Amino acid sequence: MDDFENARWYAVRPAANRKPATYRCPLCDRLLPALRGHALVLPEGDASRRRHAHMACVMQARRAGRLLLREEVEPPPPGMLARLLRRKAGIGRERKGPG
Repeated sequence: MDDFENARWYAVRPAANRKPATYRCPLCDRLLPALRGHALVLPEGDASRRRHAHMACVMQARRAGRLLLREEVEPPPPGMLARLLRRKAGIGRERKGPG
């Protein structure tokens, strides 16, 4: 699970599964029945590396600072208002003079 633990950030969402499967939580290494409510954790948003985890384990890791979300690691892109204000101020483009 080194690859899972070495991610810079994680995407976390609730998971609901109706198939009778059992997963192993990457945070506590205990078994996790798929029919119980749990979380899907995607290291750096990569669905091919996704893992199913107990919701309590996810919350504990978040509180301990071991499961950072993308918003906490990468600054969000500027919003529409910021882009409009930048455009109005002429930031990021060269103004051409006369002739």
